[in-house]
Amino acid sequence: MADTAQVASAAGSRDPAIGLRAVRSLRTLVERLEALQVGNARDQGWTWEQIAQLLGVTRQAVHKKYASGRGPLRRKD
Repeated sequence: MADTAQVASAAGSRDPAIGLRAVRSLRTLVERLEALQVGNARDQGWTWEQIAQLLGVTRQAVHKKYASGRGPLRRKD
């Protein structure tokens, strides 16, 4: 994968094929980073409510996405 700065720059391309591929790459990166940080927060004892508040979503949404091994984060609970 190209470096993040190149992908971010490509997202603004006038060529839709280049721009859309870059957007897809960025979306994947964001999902991985979110899963990593949700895992860090849970490992440190954060509640679903605290995580949701900082992500700007409901507690139910973040819980549904990450609890019980569903979604991109596979917890060992």
